[in-house]
Order: sequence, then structure tokens, then C-alpha cells
Amino acid sequence: MSATGPDVQTLFQLFPPSSYLRDFDVIAVDQMPQPYRDLLVHEHHMTVTVESHHRSLVDVKVLDKKRDGNSYARKILLALQSDGRIVMFGLVRIWLHYCSPAVCTEILAENTPLGRILIDHNVLRRIEPTDYLRMTPGPEMMEWFGLTAPMTIYGRLALIHCDGKPAIELLEIVAPE
Repeated sequence: MSATGPDVQTLFQLFPPSSYLRDFDVIAVDQMPQPYRDLLVHEHHMTVTVESHHRSLVDVKVLDKKRDGNSYARKILLALQSDGRIVMFGLVRIWLHYCSPAVCTEILAENTPLGRILIDHNVLRRIEPTDYLRMTPGPEMMEWFGLTAPMTIYGRLALIHCDGKPAIELLEIVAPE
């Protein structure tokens, strides 16, 4: 992790993107079109943002995970409870030593979206978006998002500070609208 936030290449090394992402560019905020700007350019949990936008709670689906000492990483999808539609893809690396035992237990259970866990446990947190991305999905992500042809998709890199510590690195990609 750099001093300014998570590095996309480092997160991609945890879960190589060959089947889910073809390419990406870092873009300025003013290059982010609506509704993606509203979905990504803020300092809120994506769990809350996509639930509000789609008017449905979401469930987390863990596609892959890695544990290395105090580091726990996972590749996830958020799916609407109302109809099962996938509304977000994410890569997450959590530094567990910055989280309480109760929060760690719930994270490792893999049943609840991360944002909901942090909110429910009243963790003092600050969400810091660090970069915005324009991407082209690969075949796997096209299938998750129900696409028949590649189209431009958008995401962000962010760092979540828990109790003042840089505890969570994120790549969050929202489904195309």
C-alpha cells in the first residue's frame, strides 16, 4: 500500500484479473459520468450506497479468499436481496490486527457485507477514496453483470481507516447502469 492509498496492481496480484478485467485507466473525477459519479465519488460505504441506489439490501458472495498472517483478502460480489442481481464487484484486503476480535470474527464468517459489519459494530471509520477507474470487463465480470458485450464500467480505489488506522484497502467496481 502506498502512502496515498491502495495500489491496484498489488490488489490484482492477490487475485489476477485475466478473466474478470481486460484493462483499466485511472481517471479524474470530472471524467466520471453520472450515475457512476454519485455511486463512487463520496466518502460512504459502498454497501450503504448501492443499497440506497437500488432500494434493496445486499448480500456478499465471496468468490475467493486468501489469508496471510494479519492480512485477509477476498474477491467478492454484492447481490441485491430483492432479485439476486449483482451490483458490485470488489477486491478487499483487511489488516485484521487493526480490527477488534468481534469484527474479525464476523468478517471471517463471510456472511455480511464489510460496510454493514463496521457500521453494526460502531467502528470509528473514515473512508478515503484515492483513485477513480474506467475499465473494460473481461468475460467473467461480463457474466456477473449480465452483459452480452464489453462496455465501459467504473470503479474506485479506497482506504478505510478504522479507529484512525489504515485497516482496509478496496477496489470497488459498480455494475453498469
